[in-house]
Amino acid sequence: MTAKGDKISIGILGASGYTGADLVRLLATHPNAEITLLTANTQAGKPLAAVYPHLGGLDLPDLIRGEEADWEGVDVAFCGLPHGTTQEIIAGLPERLKVIDLSADFRLTDTGTYAQWYGHAHRAPELQTQAVYGLTEHRRDAISGARLVACPGCYPTAALLLLLPLVAEGLIEADDIIIDAKSGASGAGRSVKESMLFCEVAEGLHPYAVAGHRHAPEIEQELSGAAGRPLLVNFTPHLVPANRGELLTTYVRLAPGRRVEDLRRALDARYADEPFVRLVPEGAVPATRHVRGSNFCLLGVFADRLPGRAILVSTLDNLVKGSSGQAIQNMNVMFGFPETTGLEQQPLFP
Repeated sequence: MTAKGDKISIGILGASGYTGADLVRLLATHPNAEITLLTANTQAGKPLAAVYPHLGGLDLPDLIRGEEADWEGVDVAFCGLPHGTTQEIIAGLPERLKVIDLSADFRLTDTGTYAQWYGHAHRAPELQTQAVYGLTEHRRDAISGARLVACPGCYPTAALLLLLPLVAEGLIEADDIIIDAKSGASGAGRSVKESMLFCEVAEGLHPYAVAGHRHAPEIEQELSGAAGRPLLVNFTPHLVPANRGELLTTYVRLAPGRRVEDLRRALDARYADEPFVRLVPEGAVPATRHVRGSNFCLLGVFADRLPGRAILVSTLDNLVKGSSGQAIQNMNVMFGFPETTGLEQQPLFP
């Protein structure tokens, strides 16, 4: 613990982004957390409430530039910076500081794969060897002793929570996985982009990064580890006209001799004691409105009318379980707090 007793001191890099704002929203009710440092280079000098009025009334430090940050006394840094900017910054942080990165900069264990998908060489390869992939339900032991945790992307979180147990147990044909993914607009971040203007997003639906989304190699990395051999998946994301929410419909072929009931049994057994992952009752259909604002991930299993195939559904809030909530869940594990602390909000409905 720290000199502050039962509270840890928290710094957030990139606090003016959507993930930074949700970190503040969730940490505000965490009994063991005190936010003492907030950076946002483009908004430096302002109170956070000037950027996010819904966070007004909280006792928070003003936003400062990253280079002005004093890390003395800070216990953990959350990094909500854009992809490609985090590696060098984390490399310059004090070694005693625990770091939870919400960008993609440390998710891919192979630096060559990172360079291929992100367009530049990895800028802190010595740190990559220390990074623990932060899918809490599957890496809890490693996370508990980690100094640097790389939180998964939102799509990989929804895909891996659903598929890892099934691949690991050989219940599905791991070479025949088709993931149809859909996400709300907040998944693209808060920076201004023409493709994210209201008129470009509202009243429509479209795929993007077809056959080239950067979350594909992340999903493949973890599924390959579970299978014990290299795997490729068919992954296509779509943008839907909603602020929050993510839903994956995944099509799989059953392994020889397996039935759809075996998939349900495996997922039910794997997550029976997990506080945030739930297999919905048979026949119920997971929906984004059932997880909005919460740290839950809901899973559903359905028999396809095509013989030997199944249709799987997973849904989560991309800003909570897909990002900031999962990051806080990892912080709780790293510091020995009850894992649900600060994350017990029920979904907001309607």
